[in-house]
Amino acid sequence: QVQLVESGGGLVQAGGSLRLSCAASGRTLSRYAMGWFPQSPGREREFVAAISWRGGNTYYSDSVKGRFTVSRDNAKNTVYLQMNSLNPEDTAVYYCAMGGSGSLYYPASYTDWGQGTQVTVSS
Repeated sequence: QVQLVESGGGLVQAGGSLRLSCAASGRTLSRYAMGWFPQSPGREREFVAAISWRGGNTYYSDSVKGRFTVSRDNAKNTVYLQMNSLNPEDTAVYYCAMGGSGSLYYPASYTDWGQGTQVTVSS
């Protein structure tokens, strides 16, 4: 019905940058809020960034505010996460999520998830 495919992850040195992409199929991305949730081994998925469908408002966790930027390209049905000034603490599998109801800060608010893309930041 809907598929989210993340890409753009990789290995980068501390202080470097990556741009993650999340392409949606089977559903118009512009009609849904989109979030980014990294997950490290043994940890729960944590909110870092989201963008609402109504108004295009963006939201960030304190840990990434000023470093990460979430955006969407409706023509490409894709959401992006630009990550700058990366730290080793940012290392995780990054999942994009398509939203349903509720606060965008919580994973439970989202109904569909991608397969994740690995981001590794070396010190």
